[in-house]
Parts: sequence; C-alpha cells; structure tokens
Amino acid sequence: MPSVLFVCTANRFRSPFASAFFRKTADESGSAGIWTVDSAGTWASSGLPVLPAISRIARDYGLDLAGHLSKPVTRSLLASHDLILVMERGHKEALQIEFPESGDRIHLLSQAAEGREYDIPDLIASFESMMEVAAILSSLVRTGFGNICDLAIRLQANRG
Repeated sequence: MPSVLFVCTANRFRSPFASAFFRKTADESGSAGIWTVDSAGTWASSGLPVLPAISRIARDYGLDLAGHLSKPVTRSLLASHDLILVMERGHKEALQIEFPESGDRIHLLSQAAEGREYDIPDLIASFESMMEVAAILSSLVRTGFGNICDLAIRLQANRG
C-alpha cells in the first residue's frame, strides 16, 4: 500500500489539512482504500488539536479534523512512508540533515504537485490568511493528485 506523510511545523494546520484533503481526493477518485496517509510536524508537541479556526475552515472543505492530535516527526514515522511531503524548503533541509536515510523521499508539496518549488507559508495571523493557505493546499492537492500518487508509487517500488 503506497503511503504519504505530510509535514509542516507544528502539525496543527497545514499538514493535517493537506493529509485530510488528500484522503478526501483519494476517496472521490475511488482509490482511498489503497493509501496510507498521515501527518506530523518538525517542531510539534504531541497531542494538540488543530487550531480552532482550522477546524472551521476544514469543515468548509468537507473535512473533519476534530480527531486530529499533533505529533512530531520521528525516524520510524519517516521510515514507514514512501513519500514525505513538506511545506517549506526549511522543513526539507532540516529533515534531510537529521534523517539522511529518508532524504530521497522528502519533497516539497509544491514540487511534487506542480513541478515548481515554493514554500507554503504558515500564515496564522488572521482567519483570512488561514483561508488563503487552505485554498492553496486544497488546490495543490486536487490538481497535483495524480502527480503525487505517481511519485509515491514510484518511490514505493524503489523501496521494494
């Protein structure tokens, strides 16, 4: 079963939203049963819910993040996923330095989805800025779904 891990900083906004949206898109495409999808944070504390505003925004996208609890990135979590999608270049660099054995499986979400490298910022200053980031994430996952799936499947085969 191919697997994707979405990673942001605190695991309370971008990565849980992106992973839930990926699951929804997989479900809509009829491929939900073949994917393992999770999220984590590079600087996450364990056991915290998503930010309250994110729960509201997620509901607008048909996502339920009520049960999400944050967790930090660990070596075993990275090892259990074929594709690791990060939000920022800094996440990618930090993970590749700390976990070099996972380096070839760590990609920027923007690169995997669109073929262009750019950061997806952690804009939590206002509800409007969080809505903008959610729109970026949903667009990337929806339009890049096929590219993300193809990359995860290729990486899974390489690990095989």
